Amino acid sequence: MLAKKGYFLIENFINKLKNNKFITLEVTPKRAPSLKMVLDKIEKFELNDIVDGYIVTDNPLAKLKYSAILASIKIQNKFNKPSIATMSMRDKNMLALQSDLLGANDFNIRTVLALTGDPAKMSDQPYLKGVFQGNSNTLLKTISLFNEGVSYSGNNLLEKPNTIYPFCVTNSYYKSVNNFRKKLSSKIENYTTGVITQPIYDKTNLINILDIFNDIKNNFNDTRQETQLVVGLFPIVKLKTAQFLDSHVPGINIPNSWIDKLKKASQISEQEEYKVGLELSKNLLEDIKKIHPKVHLMTANNFELANKLLANW
Repeated sequence: MLAKKGYFLIENFINKLKNNKFITLEVTPKRAPSLKMVLDKIEKFELNDIVDGYIVTDNPLAKLKYSAILASIKIQNKFNKPSIATMSMRDKNMLALQSDLLGANDFNIRTVLALTGDPAKMSDQPYLKGVFQGNSNTLLKTISLFNEGVSYSGNNLLEKPNTIYPFCVTNSYYKSVNNFRKKLSSKIENYTTGVITQPIYDKTNLINILDIFNDIKNNFNDTRQETQLVVGLFPIVKLKTAQFLDSHVPGINIPNSWIDKLKKASQISEQEEYKVGLELSKNLLEDIKKIHPKVHLMTANNFELANKLLANW
């Protein structure tokens, strides 16, 4: 049985998500057999004193990295803050995914981000084939079964796990509101604890998504009404980054005003470009705090930038 302190670390984290200002920081392990470089930077910029927890990525873009679950265990133990372990449907079948859920539970890794996963063709590993035994909703349903003491096959587990709290993601921009509602509804329907948006860059867009989200969850008459929306924030300090995200990443929209300001700044100097981007990102964070202060910060392990953004959190 887990020590009470360790057990309630997760429950207190979920309670804060539901009731207070809340922030998590994304951590991407390296292609190396050690997390030391990453952990040292988090310590250097004193981010653990600010954030409520971490989300650890699972081989993003299908590129080889240190294990997300093992990294989550290490980070949670070191910083005494919850780590949400990302689990992708791309790399493992349902047997392996369930085995990971069981093992992680024993180490008090009980917050999980369910993803379908990036295409295998993006990988840096030759001839990689994706498994994709279902999508993120399949994993959400499996976690719901685990919380009842039942496996994906319908067989009872020999011991009911400690409660697992699943998270999932949603687009931050949509062309068809009906399609957006349908996809978001399916995730809330599967008892997700939190829905994390892709990066949002416009406060009006955030308000619209919040309205849709609240309307959907309020149609339920059970614990699904407690599902929380977490706003994804990826600060942009380079024009090329803004242009790439706007053109090549589905579900993300960069306002023309951002691109125009970054373009003018880039014509002056790199320093001006960075300064303008940082200011835009800081102002965006302030807008989000006023509207819905539940944030997931993604900086591609640029923890110095994270420190600058969160100085007044």
